[in-house]
Amino acid sequence: MRSTKFAAVAAAALFTVSLAACGSDSDDSTESGSAAAPMSTSAAPMASASAATDSMVNFGAGCSAVPTDSTDPGSFASMAQVPVATAASGNPVLSTLVTAVKKAGLVDTLNTADALTVFAPANSAFAKIPKADLDKVLADKKTLTSVLTYHVVAGKLTPAELAGTHKTLEGDTVTVTGSGTDFKVDDASVVCGNVQTANATVYIIDSVLMPKS
Repeated sequence: MRSTKFAAVAAAALFTVSLAACGSDSDDSTESGSAAAPMSTSAAPMASASAATDSMVNFGAGCSAVPTDSTDPGSFASMAQVPVATAASGNPVLSTLVTAVKKAGLVDTLNTADALTVFAPANSAFAKIPKADLDKVLADKKTLTSVLTYHVVAGKLTPAELAGTHKTLEGDTVTVTGSGTDFKVDDASVVCGNVQTANATVYIIDSVLMPKS
């Protein structure tokens, strides 16, 4: 009799322990489910941050000519810290443009502007112009200023905003066609795009643009 009663008590105790264990497993799974929810909701901000980073990426075959050492004044990292005319002066790809900007007296104008987009002809773009013609333009400050300001648009245009017709500081308009990482500015191709400086976004092009008028 006592043996039977003891067995019943032991069985009841074992059943109670089993219920407690089941309840503990249920609580753990509930807590795990609760912890998983914030992880899934954080995916959207991470995606947005990634998209923002991608929008700042340089593109184009011509970017390979830009110095990669971040301490070099012509590197992307160094150019991003200073205004556009100063940034261009450190970049070996833009030395002819810098000479032209200095001759036109536009260094301060470009460096002190709030926000610009600059279509910057590479040295190879100026090399397409016969030397006699280039020397003539460089010696004529009025014409030189007109040509250079035709390469500048107010506001920092991202690649997503680039296509379209934009009024230049010269007063005429440039037309940009294309998308993604493939753009033309009038008849010039962008060879290195989305280069950041402290006050401008630069798109390096393979030809010198000429005002229509």
